[in-house]
Amino acid sequence: MSLDLEPFLVSLRLGLWVTGLLLVICFPLAWVFARSRGRWVVWVESTTSLPLVLSPTVLGFYLLILLSPRGAIGRLFMSVFHLRLAFTFAGIVIGGCVASLPFMLTALKTGIQGVPTQLLDASYTLGKGRLETILRVVVPNMRSGIAAGLVNTFAHTIGGFGVMLMVGGSLPGVTKVVSIAVYERVESLDFASAHVYSAILVGVSYIGVLLLNRLQRREARR
Repeated sequence: MSLDLEPFLVSLRLGLWVTGLLLVICFPLAWVFARSRGRWVVWVESTTSLPLVLSPTVLGFYLLILLSPRGAIGRLFMSVFHLRLAFTFAGIVIGGCVASLPFMLTALKTGIQGVPTQLLDASYTLGKGRLETILRVVVPNMRSGIAAGLVNTFAHTIGGFGVMLMVGGSLPGVTKVVSIAVYERVESLDFASAHVYSAILVGVSYIGVLLLNRLQRREARR
């Protein structure tokens, strides 16, 4: 049995990039979804939730079309930044962001909705602006929601398979993540290595869920 550590490093980098980017991207969206009452919200929210129910292979196929040099996004990046997206680490970061977006967005939206509106009204009454209110009132009172978004997004990203395989392929040290390594080991009948890869993924996921549950119980007691 030979254990290659490169897929773990690629998965770790991918998980950190996707989780960090989605935290920044999804917070404004979650705020709009949680506080807006317009009819258009349900349409946009349904679109962002589509990766939850859409087959990862189908999602990966359309992302590959968009990110390829002939696709709209891929052609734009090639012409402006001279950067190829398909079958690169940047490509699987984009794919991971699309596939994991609902996990971060839903957690942040739930956290924002859990903050009492009386706290917001009191902050505005004291002359605080929206940004200061968000930083000093909303964020401290939705820590469990942020933690849930971080854990769920990271775990879902490092365990992703269909989108990563379609968009990134299996380039060692570049796009070959742990889930693809498991698939290749099973395909080659190396079940011992597949067990090790899978067990590590299970352990990481379990630790993340355990820490999240402990935090949520502590917040509930407070």
